[in-house]
Amino acid sequence: MKLEYTPQIELHRDNYTITDDRSKFQIEVIHDFLANHSYWAQCIPIEIVHSCINGSLCFGILDGSNQVGFARVVTDGSTYGYIADVFVLPGHRGKGLSKWLMAAIMYDPRLQGFRRWSLATRDAQGLYAQFGFAVASNPERKMEILQRDIYKSGKENNLELP
Repeated sequence: MKLEYTPQIELHRDNYTITDDRSKFQIEVIHDFLANHSYWAQCIPIEIVHSCINGSLCFGILDGSNQVGFARVVTDGSTYGYIADVFVLPGHRGKGLSKWLMAAIMYDPRLQGFRRWSLATRDAQGLYAQFGFAVASNPERKMEILQRDIYKSGKENNLELP
């Protein structure tokens, strides 16, 4: 499913831009980071990256015209947002870009009034806590299916009907 939208965000700071204009995204850079440098999407096929971008509200950080960061929000646009695939390339870290990116997401007018936000992180709790995220209340109520190595196995859809 491809979300239809008109780009609405373009923020500037120094030589950096945060934009939701997908035509400015460098899919190869996003794919390379996710497939080869992230802990959560190792070996993800580029086709799935395209699909994820087409089905989400996405935000890119550009240095001039070069993609240096990315995040996406999986949302119904009314009640829920899941923040995923957040990264800033190593050469651009330590400049407050991830905090700026999170602020752009959390204050985006299209993403206001949600009953619930969620995300998963192994190592960036401090960043997300600045925006009100905390360990899930009632974790005993949360359930998931987690297939950590799904892209490595080559079986992107390995669930079967009973």
